Order: sequence, then structure tokens, then C-alpha cells
Amino acid sequence: MQALAERLREAVTGTVLEGIEPLGFSALKTVAPAPETLVGHAVQSVGRRAKYLIVDFGDAGRILLHLSQAGRLDLEDPPKKTRAKGSVVRLRFADAPAVLVREYGHERKAAWWVLAPDDDGPLERLGPEPDSDEFAELILHGDDRRRVHTLLRDQRTVSGVGRGYADDALWRARLSPYASLASLDDDARRRLLDAIRAVMLDGLERERARTGGLSQPKLGEHFEVHARYGSPCPRCGDTLRRVSYESHEVTYCPQCQTDGKVLADRRMSRLVK
Repeated sequence: MQALAERLREAVTGTVLEGIEPLGFSALKTVAPAPETLVGHAVQSVGRRAKYLIVDFGDAGRILLHLSQAGRLDLEDPPKKTRAKGSVVRLRFADAPAVLVREYGHERKAAWWVLAPDDDGPLERLGPEPDSDEFAELILHGDDRRRVHTLLRDQRTVSGVGRGYADDALWRARLSPYASLASLDDDARRRLLDAIRAVMLDGLERERARTGGLSQPKLGEHFEVHARYGSPCPRCGDTLRRVSYESHEVTYCPQCQTDGKVLADRRMSRLVK
């Protein structure tokens, strides 16, 4: 999202919003101010907070965009008039590419907000960023008893990490996804903090190599272990395993992270029964 915000900033900062086309039912999560109140105003900046893109129109307000898991953002140059399957919203700018948000799959969780300048909307519930002192304090000295993987996925605890980077960070730190933060010693905590920041930085550098929007339906080729279960561990060669839940999967290496123990997979256990 950071790299995408940087590309979007370069494409539309300083340009005037000419029109907004709401294309997806229920994707707009706010009622006031109305989207059309931003038309005619210039983009002051484009930024990011957690997994939200922020298009700032100064005193006129802001647009937040959240792509969820399957949302994508296309820069249309020249702008199109078609309504592609899964379209959410199209923003039209003067003398700049149009921005089309669309969603692949069937969940329809991609969303957008129009906020007044003094309204943070969903941003006010977010935790600190991974590179902040506040997050470092939590990891190095916190007594949270949740599993670290759960903690890292909770956007109210830390913003913008998510499942993929959590898998890779725990693999780099050689920690079990079932380990609780409170159970970690000082060395493990430092390894964890360093690993989280390293995977996020590596991911940012790779994403900065992209051009245009974020149009590919499948991303994450650069992950080291995330979603690569069944393949050899890049470090030791053991087979990567997974633990499946209703809404997500955790990938890990038994040899590197759990002392050779294969973690119980409740979904697979039910299938066996």
C-alpha cells in the first residue's frame, strides 16, 4: 500500500477531481459529506495509513480507499467509460489518469469513505505502524498473551502487517506462530521486531519496482514462505506446512520454527474424521 500510495501521489497530486462514479453497491461507507462535494477540488497529497489509501483534498475533505484482500486499483490512461466486473468506484481527474477500484472474487469487501477534514473515520481505530517507537515498545516489553501471529494480524494492535508478512516475519525470527508474546525472552523479542521491520522493508522495495496501479489479481510472489505450503523451506529444505482457519491460513516450517513439531490443523483433522 505504501508503494501504491507513492505511485498514486505521482499520478494525481495537484490535479482537479472532475467526477466520481460510484460503481459498487454498498461499497461507499459514508453518507456525509456527499462525494460530489469534492468535485472541482485539487488533490493536495496522497498517503497511506495501515492498508488505507488516503486521497487528501485539503479543506474540502478526504477519500479513503481500502482494497481488502481482492481489491485492485487500475490507473486508466486514457480514462474508460466501461464498468468492469467487480467495479467499486472510478475517480476522474483533469489531465491525469482515472483511478478505478475493482474487486476480484465474490466477497465484495473493498470499500471507500468520504471524510470531512476533521473526521478520521476508520483510521481512529488503528494501531501504531511497524516502524514506530510505540510498536517497538509493545514487542520488546509488552505482556500481551495472544499468539504473536494473531497479534500481528490485529490492525488495532499494529497497522498494515497482515497475514503474509506475519508468516514471513515469524519464519525469519524462527518463532512458532503459536508462541505468545508474553512467553518470549528478550532475544526472541528482538529477533521478532527486527524480522517484522525487515520483511516490511523488503516488501516495500519490491513493490516500488511496480509501475501503474495494482492490477494483478494475484500478488505476493515475493513472499518467502507465505502460501508456499508443500514446498521446501528456503532455509532448511523441510516441507513447509500450514494451519487452516475459517478466514486465513498460517504457513510455517516445522524444522525452523516448532522444533520439528507439526501443528494441529483443525480443518484437516475434521476431514480425516
